[in-house]
Amino acid sequence: MKISHLTPGEELLMNVLWRLDSGYMREIIEQYPDPKPHPNTISTFLKILVEKEFLTTQKEGRIFKYTVAIPFDDYRKYSLHIFLQEYFNNAAPELVKVLIDEKLLKADDLQHFFEMKSTEIPIQEKEEDSDLTNFINDITSPKKKKKKNK
Repeated sequence: MKISHLTPGEELLMNVLWRLDSGYMREIIEQYPDPKPHPNTISTFLKILVEKEFLTTQKEGRIFKYTVAIPFDDYRKYSLHIFLQEYFNNAAPELVKVLIDEKLLKADDLQHFFEMKSTEIPIQEKEEDSDLTNFINDITSPKKKKKKNK
């Protein structure tokens, strides 16, 4: 599943669908915030979101049921990575510094966060000797010299 960027209009529609998880055109229009666009506009956005693989469709009679294919948390993580790349040169500490400077994050919040993290069970590291890792090491390692038969 490859996640791509959403336009503001597509993101607004996806927010409706993330709340619903799935729905028919009528339900989506009802949940759409005011001012509601023309149903043809929503239909066009739905078609684009299906092409971008954010939604799947299931035909039921003459109508389609739209179901979320990319969860909100996955898109949020993608957006955060893009945000860090674009505005902070992939430096998360720089983002935290700006949040603290702008008083959007307090030092107490960080202290509480680290206290919570220290009580959690540490995550085990992945096995290093997987088949894929061995294969990559084999093809990227320097060639071995052949012994000449005399």
